[in-house]
Amino acid sequence: MYNITNIMGERTITLAPRAEKVLAELGENIKLARLRRKLSTTQICERAGISRNTLWQIEKGSPTVAMGYYVQVLFVLGMENDLRGVGRDDTLGYKIQDSELLMVRERAPKYGKPKE
Repeated sequence: MYNITNIMGERTITLAPRAEKVLAELGENIKLARLRRKLSTTQICERAGISRNTLWQIEKGSPTVAMGYYVQVLFVLGMENDLRGVGRDDTLGYKIQDSELLMVRERAPKYGKPKE
């Protein structure tokens, strides 16, 4: 489950284990993309307008880093289009949507008015 706690300026977020794994993989993929492009942490930080600590947290998949910073780093790496694919192939969502279109809904009668 998702839990945010703010105690004395410390921000902690508790995620489900699968969500933690997804963020860790994202951070690792960002780091590998940076290394493949032979870009230093300093170069990425300057271009993204973030601190080295923020980049370090992104590369380890920290949930406390704002999504905007993740997007900014992906933009610097030329990978922002990867985000545009999110939800594009949502087969489960499409199945739910299609099944709801097949269902015939009838409104409940309003109180005080007899059904005609």
